[in-house]
Amino acid sequence: MYDTYQDSADASLRSGMQVPVHDPLMQVSAMPAVTSKLSFGITVSATYEQPYALARRFSSLDHLTGGRIAWNIVTSYLDGAARNLGMDRQMSHDERYELAAEVVDVCYKLWEGSWEEDAVVADRATKVYADPAKVHPIEHEGVYFSVPGIHLAEPSPQRTPVIWQAGTSSTGRAFAARNAEAVFTVAPTAQVLRGYVDDIRAQAAQAGRDPRSLLIFTEITTVVAPTDEEAQAKYAELLTWTDYEGALAFYAGITGVDLSALDPDQPLQYVETDSARFALEIFSGADPSREWTPREVAHFVGIGAMGPVFVGSPATVADELEHWMEAADIDGFNLAYAATPGTFVDFIDLVVPELQRRGRYWDEYDEGVTAREKLYGPGQRRVRKDHPAAVYRRDLATKATRPAVPTL
Repeated sequence: MYDTYQDSADASLRSGMQVPVHDPLMQVSAMPAVTSKLSFGITVSATYEQPYALARRFSSLDHLTGGRIAWNIVTSYLDGAARNLGMDRQMSHDERYELAAEVVDVCYKLWEGSWEEDAVVADRATKVYADPAKVHPIEHEGVYFSVPGIHLAEPSPQRTPVIWQAGTSSTGRAFAARNAEAVFTVAPTAQVLRGYVDDIRAQAAQAGRDPRSLLIFTEITTVVAPTDEEAQAKYAELLTWTDYEGALAFYAGITGVDLSALDPDQPLQYVETDSARFALEIFSGADPSREWTPREVAHFVGIGAMGPVFVGSPATVADELEHWMEAADIDGFNLAYAATPGTFVDFIDLVVPELQRRGRYWDEYDEGVTAREKLYGPGQRRVRKDHPAAVYRRDLATKATRPAVPTL
């Protein structure tokens, strides 16, 4: 629950802000039955999961969907979450990323290294399902977890789900540079976003990865109508429905900073917190050309979320999308909504045809089946060789075949 604002969840409950929320893993298990093209990216926090059990859930979903699963890794930012999940308070911002790094390493070992490619024999004549010599315990001993055993699920179509990561703070960008195949970012301007993008790609190169293999997406909201005038009128109406208190409750939840006691027109200052630091940077430090007040923050996040709102005709919105892609060197967009499903219906009916006319949006799905093939093209079902998960493909199998060291 977002309960930082006025030290209460009341504002969140009154405005229906991030509550109620159901478990997406259970919902996604049913969705593949009614679509063969869409992939499913599920946000799961690494902070409150046991990686042994988490790896099995994602492998199960990857099997059920035929390889159409992605994991959007977050580290959480609410004290209330920590208190409800067995802690007195949440871990520090940077320690949560240290924990996440070990969680994903355990998962990588289970997904990539525990079962060799030909471990499953399924030979009825010999009554052998799997060759024990080709199924390896991962023997993980780390700071946070001890996971000695084998993966409970046999390899799924992708083995490792597509790794998305949502983090724009400096620590989050470093985590993305090492692990992410696709990255969620958010920034108020294309200029600010370009700084984040350049940094992520530079750090990826330093980590030995192809920086262009990281596909970077930014969050936006669109308000579109057949003409600019109609779109502006629609936007003006939406503004009348925004909730100042609900918007500040949202901001307080993700930043850990309660603005309720401040003058609505007092400029914000950046402070260190253990919540989502990127949200503080956006409004108090990332863009030196302007100052933000609580009133302006509430206005900004009142429609959509943390990203900018593009308002206009299909051509106007398409122009903005093209500008951001070129100016910020991004690969696509994470579309937030002002109203659901209306925002998405308008985008599909009005903006997509304009983007197709410009050659910016596909007309047919590629031949690839899996989520990773949708990003990288047909044939790329498994993580690339320069991804850290790929190391465990070789290491655990090699370790299993090494002669034992004699005991003296």
